[in-house]
Amino acid sequence: MQEYVQLRRDGAVAIITLDRPEKVNALDRPMLDRLIALLDEVARSGTARALLITGAGRAFSAGQDLADPAFRIETNFDIAAVIEQTYNAIVRRLRALPIPTIAAVNGVAAGAGANLALTCDIVIAARSASFLQAFARIGLIPDAGGTFMLTRLLGEARAKALAMLAEPLPAETAAQWGLIWKVVDDAALAGEALALAHRLASGPTVALALTKQAIQAASDNGLMAQLDLERDLQAKAGRTHDFAEGIAAFLEKRKPEFRGA
Repeated sequence: MQEYVQLRRDGAVAIITLDRPEKVNALDRPMLDRLIALLDEVARSGTARALLITGAGRAFSAGQDLADPAFRIETNFDIAAVIEQTYNAIVRRLRALPIPTIAAVNGVAAGAGANLALTCDIVIAARSASFLQAFARIGLIPDAGGTFMLTRLLGEARAKALAMLAEPLPAETAAQWGLIWKVVDDAALAGEALALAHRLASGPTVALALTKQAIQAASDNGLMAQLDLERDLQAKAGRTHDFAEGIAAFLEKRKPEFRGA
């Protein structure tokens, strides 16, 4: 059976590609299950120091494949169970993955496809890309973490408008609003995204993982709780080889050689 989600390695960078271009990378149940399995494989390997996710062809992902037999309304499927087993499972894995995650959005990112991209730590998009919360068009609410990400990144006013109006948001506007990190020319996207992934992979990845943990907790913590968390995570970072190497390299005026340990 053809696999529509591919995993390859480029040095210390794991690259996952949604590879169903003839269907604009629409997500069916086998693709979602495979994405979960590949995320688990990356986590278990312990050798990847950054993860890059992108799409093949002209789209990142059009979101849920509405023609997927596993999601047909006439089968009386349990939509809550399906979301929990697939999209929620993917979002939880991406948020917990102890390495930087980068989404390279090469075209339209719609519905759950948009929200999976926004779950990544850093989102870089092609100038022609767009983000679409398409759920209202079929009588649903944003899922795959959409209501969480949109609200925290943009605030209630823009989150509600994007979700209720279901209008595409151009990549350049998404960057101006702070929804994503950066927009680049289409032809430069693949190279810039991979270079960014390698830059992160060569960094102090334990400290980056702890940074990710702290920032993700900040939305729910008050200041006092966040100060406590920063103290505790900094204690962990301060015990790493990379901290000692960073100090030594600074004092010796050389580039540090981080090991991710």
